[in-house]
Amino acid sequence: MVLGKKQSDLQDGFYNVEEENQLLKNSLTYLKSELNKFKEIPLLVCDVKYVLDNKKAIIKIPNGNQFLVNVSGNMDLIVGDTVVVEQKSLTVVDKINKIHSYDLDTFLIVEKPDTSWEQVGGLKEIIEEIKEVVELPLLKPELFFKIGIDPPKGILLYGPPGTGKTLLAKAVAKSSNATFIHVVASELVQKFIGEGAKLVKDIFSLAKSKAPAIIFIDEIDALASERVDFGTSGEREVQRTFMQLLTEMDGFNNLDNVKIIAATNRFDILDHAILRPGRFDRLIELPLPEKDGREQIFKIHTNKMKLIDVDVNSIILKTDGYSGADLKAVCTEAGYFAIRDNRSEIKTDDFIQAIAKINQVYEPDNEHVGMFG
Repeated sequence: MVLGKKQSDLQDGFYNVEEENQLLKNSLTYLKSELNKFKEIPLLVCDVKYVLDNKKAIIKIPNGNQFLVNVSGNMDLIVGDTVVVEQKSLTVVDKINKIHSYDLDTFLIVEKPDTSWEQVGGLKEIIEEIKEVVELPLLKPELFFKIGIDPPKGILLYGPPGTGKTLLAKAVAKSSNATFIHVVASELVQKFIGEGAKLVKDIFSLAKSKAPAIIFIDEIDALASERVDFGTSGEREVQRTFMQLLTEMDGFNNLDNVKIIAATNRFDILDHAILRPGRFDRLIELPLPEKDGREQIFKIHTNKMKLIDVDVNSIILKTDGYSGADLKAVCTEAGYFAIRDNRSEIKTDDFIQAIAKINQVYEPDNEHVGMFG
């Protein structure tokens, strides 16, 4: 009995040692695997620019340089493929799915706007022109085929801040059921060489994938202004990005389902290359609204407000030189004056006080030139 018990204990101990040994082996294998990951050299992500017959291809690496390299395995490469390459020899080792070079969500607002033409006041003639050159080609391209003419690829809206440039772009996107892609030109100017140009290329690719689409480039003067000194790396990078924008604009047809609308407050400094026929064919000025226009805008912004005996004419006369955005600010401030008095109705005096408050920004000059962009 004693001998049998000892033998059983020895067997249990042996099994415990075996289990522990196996556990240690598994742990060692795992740790070696993790260690090898740290030793692996990361692969570069590149674009294929040209494919040769004898297992060779020309690739473009992230810094913009191009190399003739070997292709491993039996990969069927075509121009435009995204591949990964070994860092030292730049041999192509694998092909990956097409990806954007950058997270476009960081730079863009992509939406289906809900802004209607009824929300745009004082721009009747301009609205009709935009409908003809942007909305009509998107909705009825067959008309242009029948007539045998090409509509403009894009339009440039220019004028003082707050005159409705963004509002017009959103309204035409809604009326034509197009995807609205909003990008600020200054965001396209990137820190590292080649990034801005690649971002521009990705934006146009995104627009084509979401067509019909409207690309709205705000503050385009930040990218397309005339420059005479390209000595600094920053200026050269801006120029690269600008040239990529021109290339993309030249690279699609007038009747493609992508239209470009740009806006600027500084038309006087734009490079003539962006204004030549075939790019921005239609240049539309948005001036500060006249009296009738200001009255239309005022009624749009007060249509949900409860007005009591408001002298609209006197208010409009006091807002000479105001932009549409300024008039919206006046209505908002008037609402705050009513809230402070615990009222739900808005009076003429509320608007007069609101105008006086906004005019304080311009003292001591006392000259109103448009407040809000």
